[in-house]
Amino acid sequence: MTGPVRERLAVVQCGGRQGSGYLLTPTVVLTAAHVVAGTEEVRVTTPGSRGEVVCGRLGSWYREQSGVDVALVAATEPLTPEQHFFGWADRHWADITALGQIPNCTAIGFPYAQRGPGGLLDSEQVNGTYKPGSGLFSRRNVLTVDGTPPAARPDGVSPWAGMSGAAVFVGGVLLGVITADPSGWQHGRLTITPMHRLLGEEGFLAVLDALDFRARRTSPPGQIIDESAEFEQRYGAYLGKHHGALRIFGIDLTARRRATWPLDTAYYSLEATRTALPVAPVLGPAEEPGDLPGPPDSAGQDWTALLPAPSGPMPAEQALAGHKRVLLRGVAGSGKTTLVQWLAVATARRDLGEHLQHLRDLVPYVLPLRTIARRDHLPAPADFLAAVDAPLTPPAGWAEKVLRDGRALVLIDGVDEIDERARERVGGWLRRLLAAYPGNHWLVTSRPSAVADSWLADEGFTELTLSPMSRRDVRAFVNRWHDAARGTPGGDPEELSRLDHYERTLLDALQTKQDLARLAANPLMCGLICALHRDRSGYLPTGRKELYDAALSMLLIRRDRERDLGPQLTEEPQVQLLQKLAYWLVKNRQAEMDRSDAVRLIAGALPSMPTVATAVGDATAVYDYLLNRSGLLREPTVATVDFVHRTFQDYLAARAAVEELDFDLLADNAHHDQWSDVIRMAVAHGRPAERARLLRKIMDRGDRFPDHSTRLHLLATACLEHATELDPQIRASVEARAETLIPPQTTVDAQVLAGVGPIVLELLPGPEGLASAEIEAVIHTAWLIGGDAAVPLLARYAANASRAARSQLALFPRATDPDLYATEVIGRVLGRDLMVSAGSVEELTALTRLTGIRRLNLRSARLTRQVELLAALPALNWLSITHHTAVLDLAPLSALPELAKIDSFGPVRNEHLLSYVKVTVHERA
Repeated sequence: MTGPVRERLAVVQCGGRQGSGYLLTPTVVLTAAHVVAGTEEVRVTTPGSRGEVVCGRLGSWYREQSGVDVALVAATEPLTPEQHFFGWADRHWADITALGQIPNCTAIGFPYAQRGPGGLLDSEQVNGTYKPGSGLFSRRNVLTVDGTPPAARPDGVSPWAGMSGAAVFVGGVLLGVITADPSGWQHGRLTITPMHRLLGEEGFLAVLDALDFRARRTSPPGQIIDESAEFEQRYGAYLGKHHGALRIFGIDLTARRRATWPLDTAYYSLEATRTALPVAPVLGPAEEPGDLPGPPDSAGQDWTALLPAPSGPMPAEQALAGHKRVLLRGVAGSGKTTLVQWLAVATARRDLGEHLQHLRDLVPYVLPLRTIARRDHLPAPADFLAAVDAPLTPPAGWAEKVLRDGRALVLIDGVDEIDERARERVGGWLRRLLAAYPGNHWLVTSRPSAVADSWLADEGFTELTLSPMSRRDVRAFVNRWHDAARGTPGGDPEELSRLDHYERTLLDALQTKQDLARLAANPLMCGLICALHRDRSGYLPTGRKELYDAALSMLLIRRDRERDLGPQLTEEPQVQLLQKLAYWLVKNRQAEMDRSDAVRLIAGALPSMPTVATAVGDATAVYDYLLNRSGLLREPTVATVDFVHRTFQDYLAARAAVEELDFDLLADNAHHDQWSDVIRMAVAHGRPAERARLLRKIMDRGDRFPDHSTRLHLLATACLEHATELDPQIRASVEARAETLIPPQTTVDAQVLAGVGPIVLELLPGPEGLASAEIEAVIHTAWLIGGDAAVPLLARYAANASRAARSQLALFPRATDPDLYATEVIGRVLGRDLMVSAGSVEELTALTRLTGIRRLNLRSARLTRQVELLAALPALNWLSITHHTAVLDLAPLSALPELAKIDSFGPVRNEHLLSYVKVTVHERA
């Protein structure tokens, strides 16, 4: 194919507008988005066809700021015979990588200027030159028309009207779509959307994939392709392959292939917050430091008013939007390196969402400091690729030109992974690069404590901090992780089925096992849990100890080794020092400690650990090593330190308590919530005789102190799962005490158990083998405890719930994800006679995802204003509105066609507008 094919030309009409189009397949037409905008039907006519054919919209991409104006429409039957399509030969789309103009372009459309008598449509072939160097900033590329342009119309409308949507070709390559007649050129130019830009547009490729249409990027004939453009294509492909897989570090896998997953499948969008620090203006290419504004006049202006306010959590892509220089902080495993990988790959592939359009057409460099800082000299731009051992040789002067033109995205990863002297060297190197090449985009990552708060503020860097994962994030991550595992080449059907099972059971475990859920606070730990769960065929360790041992090994040794950081300390001395800090925090009931106290504790231990001092240095150096390399410590402020995961603090403190034989101290504090996990882990760490000694003391104390007996006896019961070997008499004594408490028999029993807290959820049995009264009491217990951890148990009991229990299950418990609870629990007990309840917009929104809700109680009168949500419950027949003192306007409820009854526990007005509804106003007692 050498250009447009007659039988594939199209006239596109929609709502009084007429444009042009071109058939990509026998049923799919490429046109301009503004031609088919609106809700009116789209009609398409092709040469030689029998007439107009109504088509549906497959997608529309209109981005004024990026010059994109394209749509795809489709007919249900072929618009032209398949013989006019030539397989791959007509799927070459131009990839414009240089600014050289491209002559001999052609397009055929149906403009106004070519209409005959009576407005009869006819085609016009336009020849011209494509100029990619025009409209660089507005992103409106142009086609300069050869010959004399058409005459202007008296009514001021463009004579090219109707040409929008026509496909532009150069030789056999599709170059773009005509979109407008720009003003100021006397109709001698036409604006086009180039196809290479469209191939990076979010969602467009997905539509093509669904059509099984694969476009091939091709250098257009007639354009002089320089070496730099060709190299950038090869470099982009290399980045996509080299960084296009996620690796999970520190996992003892029997098959190494399981350690890597496709990035585009496994990546989960992280959230970040902006730090409230002074940020200097970003220097553009033409700006000099002397041009910066000085500080406000101290006589009358409040300097703090000019500081950026901290933001709430938002997707990291959104948080990055609009910032050319970013210092990204995050604790170990929070996803900093993964985000760097994703940015590099997305930029190289030009696959960027709306918030990151400012990165389009940039050239990414990934510079891990753990690699490049080993060299005697940090690299100049010409050495960026060699410094990371990229097996590509760029054209002479290419790297410097990219930075000089402001086209680089420089991703500098891991300030925390180099020593302090190297950080000073990196800071100087970075400042010199910023001064020499100010107009580029820069992202630097670090753990929170590795550099000072204002390390790069004077260079115009915005500080962002990655947020911990929410429960919803964790569920989404687990889903994506297993999707990635299912997409790994070579998987057999049986393994795919097993992965489905692993995913379901792990999600259930994360909801029911509080210790497991607390551990899954960031992508690294979530990935560890997913991998261990799969590697052990869907079973995590019965106790936490084995899981924590694997996690500690990863964080203290294996992750540094696999990242080739060359650890100086083995695992055991690090654990010994960390457990001293952890036990001090627990014994002193503190969440954090002064840095000076931590250094003092380490100094006291070093004389008995000479190899540590030899390898690292004095107590301060060892503290810094543990802070920056262990992944377990952080500095919430300059002078304080705490553990990143409270679960690891308790685990390490328990190990120290057992080694010091502090069983009396443990038992004396067993009734305190803060000591519960420490005691359970102490049982895991202890030898059989030590376990028996500790459990006997806890039971004896429970027998002597009735006020604490329930909590202490249940704690002892919860400890049994961690006691792999235990004196049978001690185990029997613990179980005998538990039998008097579980299962609960009455609502009073349920209230007592619920007061103990989430630990009870792991001990509740059934529903098999329980009497109806016991089932009701168990449901009441779990509902009172609430939280996402209660959802799987309540869902398990839903089918066995009595009428009274179903009424309780129709209420959202406290601290529970509404979507999760509505789907897993309310959806299982829903019936025609069940009155469900909502007290917030989130709860009401969750209920709209269920079908068959006929009776609804609103615990907030303000929810009656959420008419669009109430209207999403088409079967709603009876509405009850809880006590309210203000007069409630019922007029909005007239939009609910099936509503027949309203019970209002407070005054109302406009009830006459609902003549078909029985409105009862109840007096308050």
